[in-house]
Amino acid sequence: MRIGIHSFSCGTTFAEQMQVAVDAERYGLDSCWFGQIFGHDALTLAALAGRETRRIEIGTAVAQTHSRHPFHMAIQAITVQASAGGRFALGIGPSHSVLVQNMWGIPYDQAAAHVREYLSVLVPLLKQGAVAFMGEKFRVAGALQIPDAKPCSVLISGLAPIMLRMAGELADGTMLAWAGPKTIGAHYVPKINAAAEAAARARPRVCVLLPVAVTNDVQTARERAATTFEVYGRLPNYQRVLEREGARTPADLALVGDEVSVEQQIRALSDAGATDLIAWVYPVGEDHAMERTWTLLGSLAGAMRAS
Repeated sequence: MRIGIHSFSCGTTFAEQMQVAVDAERYGLDSCWFGQIFGHDALTLAALAGRETRRIEIGTAVAQTHSRHPFHMAIQAITVQASAGGRFALGIGPSHSVLVQNMWGIPYDQAAAHVREYLSVLVPLLKQGAVAFMGEKFRVAGALQIPDAKPCSVLISGLAPIMLRMAGELADGTMLAWAGPKTIGAHYVPKINAAAEAAARARPRVCVLLPVAVTNDVQTARERAATTFEVYGRLPNYQRVLEREGARTPADLALVGDEVSVEQQIRALSDAGATDLIAWVYPVGEDHAMERTWTLLGSLAGAMRAS
């Protein structure tokens, strides 16, 4: 399993967002993923982080589909891929109704149909450089003019069964938030693998985003997680994930404990079939907890690469 860091693990300034990618490489992690809600643009950050690093994978987790036409998303992704020297992975998703419809004023109905058509435009542009697609939501015919274009992998935030099927059929994998080892092994991995196999495609990636804190004060870490991640437990898309896992709140799924305990929890995700952990490292108030967490993640990433 590959281990990476999410950019939400650091501050929100531009300098802090660049530093998290540099630190990911310095600590020996495998990847750095940029998220986007109300902060800096994730694809721009990823492009610049590609110039600041030499080894690690750079990705988005995730870029919202409703805010970018798929033709424009393809152009941006190919540009980031060039900047990162072929190390870019494009993670996309439809986000949530509270953001897309309530704040942006864009209809959020039929999100799965939107994503299917979005991929039907995006993937051919990335892989072949041209597309001719006529659907209900997108009608696109055209070609890119980028002679040095290199395709990047595409991952989608697939939580519902229909989204997992699309991730296996049309994309290179899925990105799961707030999923634990029980449902990863029994639900998510079997469904996406079956979809990929039926479509005669390679086994997809299953990237899991979870909070991580290496600390001896587990109670305080859980309490801090309950406060920090409480808002995600109010989103319907994530509520269904938590319910399936048998968790009451996102804090229940945080990977918390000392080095031995957190390593065991990470390995349990790998044993369940997760191919990637995207760690959201968060402060717990204990001296050196962040340093301990980064160090463990880097050490474990190296050990898994070597195994």
